[in-house]
Amino acid sequence: MKNKNTLLGAALLAGAGLIGLQSAQAAEGLQHVTASAKSDYAKTKYPILFTHGMFGFTRVGFDSFGMDYFYQILPDLARNGANTFAAQVSPLESTEVRGEQLLAQVEEVRALTGLDKVNLIGHSHGGPTVRYVAAVKPQYVASVTGVAGTFRGSLVADKIQDSKGLNSIFGVLGGQLLGPVITWAEGNSTLPVNMDASLASISEKGAAAFNQKFPTAALASNCSSSGAALEKGVRYYSWTGTAQTTNLLDVLDTAISQLAPLAYGNTDNDGLVGRCSTHLGQVIRDNYRHNHLDEVNMVFGLRSIFSPDPVALYRQHANRLRLQGAVRGTKPVKGAAQRPLLFPAAQA
Repeated sequence: MKNKNTLLGAALLAGAGLIGLQSAQAAEGLQHVTASAKSDYAKTKYPILFTHGMFGFTRVGFDSFGMDYFYQILPDLARNGANTFAAQVSPLESTEVRGEQLLAQVEEVRALTGLDKVNLIGHSHGGPTVRYVAAVKPQYVASVTGVAGTFRGSLVADKIQDSKGLNSIFGVLGGQLLGPVITWAEGNSTLPVNMDASLASISEKGAAAFNQKFPTAALASNCSSSGAALEKGVRYYSWTGTAQTTNLLDVLDTAISQLAPLAYGNTDNDGLVGRCSTHLGQVIRDNYRHNHLDEVNMVFGLRSIFSPDPVALYRQHANRLRLQGAVRGTKPVKGAAQRPLLFPAAQA
């Protein structure tokens, strides 16, 4: 077991390190992604604000040559009429610290757009991060969407915390090296980095404590059900994958995702997060042929040729939000193959 834990830690840190090695310095702060709109398929009433997970970033590199965490997703949405933003929060911190950072950027988006609400989408640890904002300022939020969100934690984090050796490795290489490299690479070295707080937040124990402090009916009561789709005026959605290694050419896939059985055994997971942990609100689907990185189209779009296009899933979800109500001055978009919503809704 000790060797397995060491292998798990080395693989996770190697994957994060590869991201850091590809980094060049980017711009500080909230990222607003714009493009010439060719349709209004993804045009929602309120702007969409994305939040990354652990070891995440907005963009590393430059506008002309760089890599976004949500690879190719925000530009595609912008080309289809959406007003899209990516939040810049700490790559390694507690859910509440990241949530407060995100809240400040939600207020910034509200000021920039003149609109009183935003649609929040969070991947991995970004899921609980966006849920924090909905918990403390529901009047700011039209919808919350979790993509492989660690709403009930990741057993991988518990395994790391339970191992003195892995804790030490992650503390030094993750907290003291990779975390600061990521914040430098995205142009904001002032962002705090706390490896211990990050692991504690995404562990199953830490997630349970967070959920007790910020309870919500949107969390499913069990793995076979969905939680409340509407609470305090906020609509909740989630989806995830259940694949591990999907493309052998993707080094991060190979380094990270195939090691999930060390934490989860043979139960459903996307390589880092168990399927049941991701359920929030209306579960759109919880068994896509995606691993934890495919869900944000990483790295550089490499995935299984048999899996759905992650970029298209976000585009369809924006259209789902749009079709919850009539858009002023427009007609409903034809050709949107959507699952029926649980509630008739005001537009998000």
